[in-house]
Formats: sequence, C-alpha cells, structure tokens
Amino acid sequence: MLGAKKILIVEDDPDIAELIRFNLSLESFVPIVCHSAEDAYRVLESEDVSLVLLDIMLPGMNGLEFCQKLRRNDQFRKLGIIMLTAKNQEEDLVRGLELGADDYISKPFSPQVLIARIKTLLRRSASEEAIANDRLKVHDIDIHLGRHEVYVADQPIKLTQSEFLILEFLCRKPGWVFTRSQIVDAIRGENYAVTERAIDFQMVGLRKKMGNHAKLIETIRGVGYRMKEQ
Repeated sequence: MLGAKKILIVEDDPDIAELIRFNLSLESFVPIVCHSAEDAYRVLESEDVSLVLLDIMLPGMNGLEFCQKLRRNDQFRKLGIIMLTAKNQEEDLVRGLELGADDYISKPFSPQVLIARIKTLLRRSASEEAIANDRLKVHDIDIHLGRHEVYVADQPIKLTQSEFLILEFLCRKPGWVFTRSQIVDAIRGENYAVTERAIDFQMVGLRKKMGNHAKLIETIRGVGYRMKEQ
C-alpha cells in the first residue's frame, strides 16, 4: 500500500488492539501495534507515523506520561494523538488534552466512530501543514505566499507583483545563481510583461525597499543574481 498512512496503536489489551488493527486495515491504513509506551517510542523513531492511538492505562509509562514526552520532543510535537480510555472520569480526559492530545474517545467505542475521528484529525493536520507550508523564510525575510505579504526583519514591505515573484523565486533556492533569462521564465505570466533588461530595474526597486537587507541579493557579474546562501 504505497503512500498509505501509518497509524500507531498503543494498547496493552490484545483484543482491543486487534479490533482496531483489523478495522484500520479495512480502511487501507497501515496499522502498527505496540503494547507499551516504551516500544511505541522506538517505533516512532524509525517509522513515519501519521497518527497515534494512545491508551491511557498502559504498563510502565502510562499514556498521559507518554503524550507529555512526545509533545516535549520537537520531532513529535505536531504528531496527531487520539487518547483511548476506559475511564469516563473528566479529569483524565481534560488532563490528556492539556498535555497535547488532539482528541479522545472512550471505551467501549464504535470502530466506525473511531475511523471517522481518525480521518477528521488527519484532514485537519493536512490542512494545517498546507497553511504552514504557505510561508517561506530565508534569513530575515518572511514571505506569506497566500496573503502576498513580505516582512523583512519583522517589518512589512510593499512590493509590486514582479518584485514579489522575483524575491520568492530567489528565496526558494538560496545560494543558487540564476541568469536574467531564468528569472524572466520563472516569473513571467500572461499579465506581466517582463524582459531581461527589466529584471535589472526590478532589482533596483526591490533592493531599495529591502533597505539594509538589500545585500542579501547578490549580483554575480556576467551571470545574474542569487539570494545569499544561509
């Protein structure tokens, strides 16, 4: 199942773990079962897991402690976590959410409900990742692509469409040298009449607006331009 999302099931009850594993398989997920937090952590270090189903009552390190451990690690800070608990005590559920769990479901639960909650969380995570990826940061330059905004040293600067596209293009590959022709090909659209000669004029305007950070855009004599390597 190429590209199928891996779901880590951390559950010490073998019957419940098998029930979840079976239903996840029916939905074309790749389930991985662990019966302790310690084993689960080793799996996370070696596998690209999309979401964790985490029982609270585990031998050794319990689910709440494991959730806290994951959220303290930058590598797993955004990993989706759904807590599973046999308890209906409000303090356990609240504690899990406070420690960073994204959702919870109480046992006994319907497999269909669990699958629906998993899919909802995965969709939400994908959406948040897309929003996060809609930004480009290089040096002190912060480009908000979706909002068409540029900040240099946390100060907003107003760019023309061509200036914006040139800056974005250079920032995507710091250290790479691009000829004027390559820059024209990269930014030219049906509404933007940009020529190689115009690139030099655009650069003058762009550098002026960047102030003291203008030196980040380097001129490579006889070739073109590049964004200074980080």
